[in-house]
Amino acid sequence: MKKEYDFSGGVRGPVLRVPPGKTRITIRIDDDVLRWFRTQVHAAGGGNYQTLLNAALREHIERRDNGLEDTIRVVIREELGRYRVKTPRATAVRSSKRRTRHGQTEPGR
Repeated sequence: MKKEYDFSGGVRGPVLRVPPGKTRITIRIDDDVLRWFRTQVHAAGGGNYQTLLNAALREHIERRDNGLEDTIRVVIREELGRYRVKTPRATAVRSSKRRTRHGQTEPGR
């Protein structure tokens, strides 16, 4: 360690500049919410919980912007996906004659 340091060329401000399109802020987040995001990043093998938090906020905004109509469409698609779709059976062309119980034919009605 030096006895004296020369700070004459020093610049005040953050060590790392904020990239364009980003803003540095300070917010208060509940402990359990922050813990959840950090746990998700850790379970994924690493990364940045702030990036995950930003993605969650962006997804929320996009869903809100889609409006009620799009939300209803999504819900209907999800609900309909739970039901099995029955395809209409092919109807056989009936002949002009009908068979009786004993195998004989009679003219159609």
